[in-house]
Amino acid sequence: MIEARVKTGFWARALLRRIAATGRSAMVLHRGDEDAGAVLITLMDRKGGFAILRESSANQGWERVTLADAAASDTYIARQRNYDPDLWVLELETDSVEEPVEKTLGTRRDQGAA
Repeated sequence: MIEARVKTGFWARALLRRIAATGRSAMVLHRGDEDAGAVLITLMDRKGGFAILRESSANQGWERVTLADAAASDTYIARQRNYDPDLWVLELETDSVEEPVEKTLGTRRDQGAA
């Protein structure tokens, strides 16, 4: 079965515009492969909380990785970029990293494909 996906660059830009429309801050930290790069989304809040959302390998949306601080976040991202140089890294500011933003992000996968 071939899985339909939206191109990563298109999806990332659309997500950034959608987030900006809500008045929140979001940016691209690292631009990966325009067509098929994987995506990590770093979450940070004003209280110093950090978390990372990564695309689920089981095609189930997003998986959350909670991190202790900025250094742990940087280390995690560097390790992932070494493993996958095509990786996109987006940063999203939230009120709280515990907020379940992954439920509103959608995915690049075509949910209707069978």
